[in-house]
Amino acid sequence: MYFDRRLILIPLLLIPVNAGCNNSTKPTPPIKVGSKTFTESVILGEIVTQLIHSEGVEAEHLRQLGGTRVLWNALLNGDVDVYPEYTGTITQEILAGKNINNEETLKKVLADKGILMSSPLGFNDTYAIGMKKEVAEKLRITRISDLRKHPQLRFGLTNEFMDRGDGWPSLQRSYNLPHKNVRGLDHDLAYRGLESGSIDVTDLYSTDADIRYYDLYVLKDDLKHFPEYNAVLLYRSDLEERAPEAIKAISTLEGKISEEAMIQMNAEAKIDRVPEGVVASDFLRVNLSIDTEPHESTFITRLTHNTL
Repeated sequence: MYFDRRLILIPLLLIPVNAGCNNSTKPTPPIKVGSKTFTESVILGEIVTQLIHSEGVEAEHLRQLGGTRVLWNALLNGDVDVYPEYTGTITQEILAGKNINNEETLKKVLADKGILMSSPLGFNDTYAIGMKKEVAEKLRITRISDLRKHPQLRFGLTNEFMDRGDGWPSLQRSYNLPHKNVRGLDHDLAYRGLESGSIDVTDLYSTDADIRYYDLYVLKDDLKHFPEYNAVLLYRSDLEERAPEAIKAISTLEGKISEEAMIQMNAEAKIDRVPEGVVASDFLRVNLSIDTEPHESTFITRLTHNTL
């Protein structure tokens, strides 16, 4: 009897191919850590990325993606899995108008959107208003309300602060400030403007190393306009199922970063020019006894940054 060997050979050749396809699994995508476009956020993003790596989970840091709205929308859309945020920003900007008065309500509103929030990391980075110390002393300005007596002062405020619900518009209303000469600037340019004398007043982050470096005077928020801005981590709720080790890493940071430690890290990165990844690695080694390698952005990270 005649057998066509080709009919036998073809299915035999297909067997290992099909078997390989059935046994193959897609590689687990890395956890995407986001950060905003300022030093402190980048440092915190590096700390989170290195902590997740220390738990044996792949992670990449999408550095300096943009401002609050960019990061929040990226988190909602799944383009980012976790990023550092501040409670005051969440309640006053992201969820403005929701009348959130306590942490329990805040967490519930976030959970309804598929987002979870860590416990506070340990420091409050509230907004503040500052001036060069010699100018404040000369004009006897110690409180934000004192600014009403000096309508000639030139305000140079960060671009995000100009547009935020808890920023300049509401601050001006709260304190009835008469100033008209107000312009938006990049955060770093505002500090340089104070130093050069081109502006007189700017908004600050209370953990900025520049406050000491430029010898600035922080005005008392006598009407308590600014809420607390406790640093937290926002992350997607599906991360608990996808990468429980990442959640373990996130919880490691809760209550571990003091205000003084954050100011020091900001100074190392911004003033001493130490790479943020090295600053993060040093913090983890000294404070949490965790040895990690500084994370460097890859081509893929930069590509994602440019196309997000």
